[in-house]
Amino acid sequence: MTDFIKAGDTAPEFTLKDQNGEQVSLSSFKGKKVLLSWHPLAWTSVCTDQMRALEREYDKFEKANTVVLGISVDPEPSKSAWAKFLCLKKLRILSDFSPLGKMSAAYGNFIDKLGFSGRANVLIDENGKVIWAKVYDIPQLPDIEEVLKQVNA
Repeated sequence: MTDFIKAGDTAPEFTLKDQNGEQVSLSSFKGKKVLLSWHPLAWTSVCTDQMRALEREYDKFEKANTVVLGISVDPEPSKSAWAKFLCLKKLRILSDFSPLGKMSAAYGNFIDKLGFSGRANVLIDENGKVIWAKVYDIPQLPDIEEVLKQVNA
C-alpha cells in the first residue's frame, strides 16, 4: 500500500460501475460532499455490517448534502448479487475490479500482497478536496457515529 490520501489532498477523479452497471464519476457530485467507504471484500461479515450501517443512516448523510459510495474490488455481478442480498435501496456500491484496484491505488488504499483494498473512509468536500480520511484494521467495523460526526462537522 502506498501512502494513504490525507486531508487537504485533491481527491483523484474516477469512474466506476455500481451494482446496477451504471457509471459513477466523482466529478458528477460537484457541490456535494462525497463519502468513499471501502470494504475489502463483499460477502464477509464486517463488510456486510459496514454497508448495512451506511444504508440504514443514508437519510442522515443525504440531509448533510453527502453522497455515500461503498467500494471494493469485487466485480460488478458480485456487487449486484450482494446488494440484492443486503436489500440496498439507496446506497451505491462500486466495483474497482477492472483494472483491479486502480481507483483504490490512486487513493493509496490497495494492498498489493492481498489483491484487495483496505478498509477506509474518505470524506471529500464540495470542491473535490479531502477533508477527512481514516484507515481501519481489516477486521474493524468503522463507527458510523464517528463518520456522521465528520460529515456534520
